[in-house]
Amino acid sequence: MFFGFTKDMGIDLGTANTLIYIVDKGIVVNEPSVIARDNYSGKIIAVGVPAKQMLGKAPDSITVVRPLQDGVISDFDMTAEMLKEFIARALSKNRSTKLRVVVGVPSGVTEVEKRAVEEVVRAMGAREVYILEEPMAAAIGCGLPIDEPMGCMVVDIGGGTTDIAIIALGGIVASTSIRHAGDKFNEAIVAYMRKAYGLLIGERTAEELKINIGCAMVPHDSEGGEMLETMEARGRDLATGLPKVIQVSSRDLFYALQESVDIVVDGIKSTLEKAPPEIAADITLNGLVLSGGGGMIKGLDALIEEQTGMHVELAENAFEAVALGTGISLKDVEKLKRYASNKLQQKYR
Repeated sequence: MFFGFTKDMGIDLGTANTLIYIVDKGIVVNEPSVIARDNYSGKIIAVGVPAKQMLGKAPDSITVVRPLQDGVISDFDMTAEMLKEFIARALSKNRSTKLRVVVGVPSGVTEVEKRAVEEVVRAMGAREVYILEEPMAAAIGCGLPIDEPMGCMVVDIGGGTTDIAIIALGGIVASTSIRHAGDKFNEAIVAYMRKAYGLLIGERTAEELKINIGCAMVPHDSEGGEMLETMEARGRDLATGLPKVIQVSSRDLFYALQESVDIVVDGIKSTLEKAPPEIAADITLNGLVLSGGGGMIKGLDALIEEQTGMHVELAENAFEAVALGTGISLKDVEKLKRYASNKLQQKYR
């Protein structure tokens, strides 16, 4: 029924999750960036949530892959297969010969990989494809005034990278990309549990602990007492080799994440040091906005505020900010072309 009509689509190609936004529909795909393949037949047997459930559990006959690692594409063929499946789900039966797509990619992706991603999207029927770096997309999705002469700052903490950018007049004035984000947070939790409790846990368990009781600052009540949350952690006892269950508190997660959080704060400080004085003055006045799944860790906004002296705000749509930004940017294609070129970013690098 919609064949021949223009359909606009935004894609957040993230290390941990891929989100697809269809203009006038909103986010129609929100799936883990995981794909599983049968080693004997070579066929793809699961993509997204079903594939993630296989992580750490698959037999030798099945390979489960996260094709993006540390913010870069580590397995292009599997990334292409995964993208094809997600785009097909997003379009359903309503295919279009006039598909316009904006893809948000990690800052660490090379020009060759950007072109390769563009080719995959074009193969799905897209006539126009724009590649937008994630901090710019996140700023648009958060509703920041990126076209104004007044500088604004966004910190997007994803799965593989933390992208920090100061934006003014439609371009990135100063930026830092750190390969230290959600995945590294998980690894830090695994290492802490091993050292503190002699318990070996998996990546999925670490992620659940991070989401449910992870904190950058231990919350206190009005009388100064600690307000601790607890959760069961299941794994293998390193001493006996037997299954073991322990109670973990949010204080444990605070200790586990402390070093990782400090790395992010140092990245914010170093980005501010790169900015011209007038822009830095704007940021001091306006503060910064946190986005991405990692930005939602409890108390992170308060800790950054304490460490930098700036006002810090968690975006209302933090997890979906990049996907929303890719879709919203299609409302003005001429501006989008300017955002995608990142001329100011090249100038200041």
